[in-house]
Parts: sequence; C-alpha cells; structure tokens
Amino acid sequence: MARTTPHEHSQTDDQSPPLYWRIATELLGELRDGTIPPGERLPGERQLAGHFGVSRETVRQALEVLRRDGLVATDRRGSHASLTGRPVEDPVSLAFPVGVRTADPCAVDRTTVTWEAPPPEHAAALGLAPLRPTLVHRYQSAAPDGRTLRTAVTSFSAVALSEVEELGRYRDRADGAAAAQLRRAYDWMRRAGLTLHHRDAITQLADASSVRVTRRVHDQYARPLEITDLVVDTQQDTLVYEFTLPAAV
Repeated sequence: MARTTPHEHSQTDDQSPPLYWRIATELLGELRDGTIPPGERLPGERQLAGHFGVSRETVRQALEVLRRDGLVATDRRGSHASLTGRPVEDPVSLAFPVGVRTADPCAVDRTTVTWEAPPPEHAAALGLAPLRPTLVHRYQSAAPDGRTLRTAVTSFSAVALSEVEELGRYRDRADGAAAAQLRRAYDWMRRAGLTLHHRDAITQLADASSVRVTRRVHDQYARPLEITDLVVDTQQDTLVYEFTLPAAV
C-alpha cells in the first residue's frame, strides 16, 4: 500500500486533518524548498513548537508522521532532514555569504542568525532607520586548531525580508542559537523574481594581515537587498574569486 505524505493526506481526506498533520505539512514545505537542507539537524521540539505556535506534543506527533514517510530521521544527534534535495539546475554565480569557500578543506564553519539592529553602516546602506532590527547573519570559519580564518556579518533589507518568503520565515527563529542555513539565499531571491546585482569592495585593514570584502547586493530596481562584511586573515587563508564568463554569441 502506497504511503501518504502529509500534503497528500490534507488534500484527499474529506475531514479537516488534525493539527499535527497540518504542522507536518508546513514542516515538509520547509524541507522541500530548502529552508532546511537535506541532512541538516532540525531545531529542537521547543523551538519548533514556538515557531509554529503549537505544543511540543503536537510537534512530536508531526515529526513522527514525517519519520514514517522517511522524510525525517533520528539518531544520537537528534532529528535531521532526510528528504533528497533537488539538483541545482544552474550554477550559482554568487556564494552566500561572500567568501564562504575557505582555502582550508578541514575548516569548520559556524553560522547563526539573529533579529537585531544591524551595524550602523549596514543600516545606512540598506536604508533602515537607526536601531531598527532586521535579520543579521553571522558566519565564521576556523581551522581545526581553533584559529579563525574568516568571519562575515550580513544584514538584510526590509525589501528582501518582505519579498523573499524563505528569508522572512527566519524572523521567528532568529535566536542566535540554532544554525542558520541560508546557503541558498541568492537562489531564493532569484526565485522571488529579483535580478541580483552586486558590487564588491576590497580594502586592507590597518594590521596589514587581513583584508575586508564588502559586498552590496541590490535588485533590478536599485533597491538594496543585503550587505556583507567579510574579514579574511591573509596570513592563514587565501581569498579566491571565481568568475563565469558568458558564452560567446
């Protein structure tokens, strides 16, 4: 007998599905659109309960539905997404955040996201009022011995959060604790109908051992979408830029 996904259940059942089925359906949507990438550890039951506005027991039942369908697996690390990701049809010309590809193959990356007032220079670049909170993403890459190789801080504009559904979802769980998987942020922006234009400025810092890359991204209407400041320790790491040239006509 074929198994039924929460989405199929809600469409074929004449009666209203129970609350945990609806939560399972919403969570499945986040798995399918890449908000939670395959293999990524899911937030804890308490965080999911707060995110969906339901009890932990409802979340527990929703996760069990997804486990039965093989969409979520649980091991000693906790629950994680096991839904097969969709292949990327087109190569991504921009990496989010800028410079995420460290030269050290053994580097350990850590990302978080918070809802807070961005750095003043970010607020000015994004057209945000002083102290107005927004989504702030932080990235750190460290060598196995703990040496910091590169750090990045990204702030998103009100336009990006209002027009890109996947980014807007992060506001409710931007607590700075859970890992923030925004690797597909630029893909999400394009899928929302935004044409991305970026400008990178590279400056050497006063200590002469590090450089800062500031990337500003705007859309086809010149509206700012995000700004990223990346700092790379050039004595321990190498910044590599990759360019894809258009095909000859």
